[in-house]
Amino acid sequence: MSHSPCAVVVGSLHYDIVVSAPHRPAAGETVTGSRWRPAFGGKGGNQAAAVVAAGVPCRMVSAVGNDAFAAFLRAGLATAGVDDRHVATVPDLGSGMSVAIMDAGGDYGAVIVSGANLRIDPAVMEEDRLWHGVSHLVLQNEVPESTNLAAARAAHARGIAVVLNAAPAREIAETLAELIDVLVVNAGEAQALCGRAVNSLQEAQDAAEALAQRYRVAIVTAGGEGVAVSGQGNTFVEMGRKVTLVSTHGAGDCFIGTLVASLVRGDALQTATVQANLAAAIHVSRPRD
Repeated sequence: MSHSPCAVVVGSLHYDIVVSAPHRPAAGETVTGSRWRPAFGGKGGNQAAAVVAAGVPCRMVSAVGNDAFAAFLRAGLATAGVDDRHVATVPDLGSGMSVAIMDAGGDYGAVIVSGANLRIDPAVMEEDRLWHGVSHLVLQNEVPESTNLAAARAAHARGIAVVLNAAPAREIAETLAELIDVLVVNAGEAQALCGRAVNSLQEAQDAAEALAQRYRVAIVTAGGEGVAVSGQGNTFVEMGRKVTLVSTHGAGDCFIGTLVASLVRGDALQTATVQANLAAAIHVSRPRD
C-alpha cells in the first residue's frame, strides 16, 4: 500500500493567551484591553497545523507538561489533524505558553515562556519510524539549538530536506547552517542574520542574496511587500497581494506550512512560494474568532 509523502515538524507548542488592546503598552504603561482568548500556538504547532491544512500529512515532535495546558495543546493538534505520537509529556515542567498583545492595527507583540519545549528528547530523532515516508523536516528557533541540530543531523543522514524558520532570530552555528536546505526569515530576522535592513522588496532580495552565500536557499518575507528568494543560481521575487489587514498573528507560520506542503508534493520552489504567499495574504485578511 502506498503512502503519501509527509513532513515532520520539530518545535514548540504554546498555550497562547491573546489579548486585544488599542495599542501595545510602553514601558510602565497599563493599557485597558477589550478581550482575551486562549489559542493553540507555538511556531512548531502552528506550522504543523498549516502543513496539514494545506493537504499534507505531518508528524509533530515536541514536549508538553503534565498540566491543563497540555490537554489543550494535544486537543489542538488532534483538531488540526497532526500526528502527536512523538509529543512527550514532561512531568516536572509546565507546558510552553505565551501572551500576545494584539493592537488595533492588527499587529502584535508577544512574550513566550518555553517550559517543556526546552526538554524535547533528542533520542526521538533516532527513531526510524519517525522518518518513514518523510521528505521534509521543519525547524524553528523556539527550542534549543541542540534540539534542532539533532533533528537536522538525523534528517540529513536520511536524505530528508531541512527547512529552518530562524524565528526568533539568534546566532546559528555553522554545524547547523551547513545542514539547512531552505532558510526562511522575515525582515527583522534577516537583518539580525546578515546585517541588512529590509524595508522594501528590493532590500528583501538583497538580503536573500546575502544569506544565500551561507544557505542553499534563502527566503526573506517582507510582509505586505512580498517575498524574495535566492539560492542554487536562482533569484526571484513575488509581489505581495493587496488585502485588507485584520491581523498579522500567525501569518509567518501559515506561509511556512503552505510552502513546505507544496514542496512535499514535489512543486518547484517558485510555485511553492507563490502558493505560500497567497495563503499568508488570505490569513492576514481573515477575521479571527
